[in-house]
Amino acid sequence: MKVVSFFKNVSREMKKVSWPGKQELYRYTVTVVATVVIVALFFTLVDLGITQILNLFFE
Repeated sequence: MKVVSFFKNVSREMKKVSWPGKQELYRYTVTVVATVVIVALFFTLVDLGITQILNLFFE
């Protein structure tokens, strides 16, 4: 019985959620994807730099 009550409460709370509109969702998606790409490029460059520095010392 607690499980049924739980899902009823979840359903009730989900109706209160303010969902983003189409334009807002698009902007958020673009922001997240751009941020992930920038961070990935940054860490790729840092990794390549560290690899080159270590290769100078150990080759």
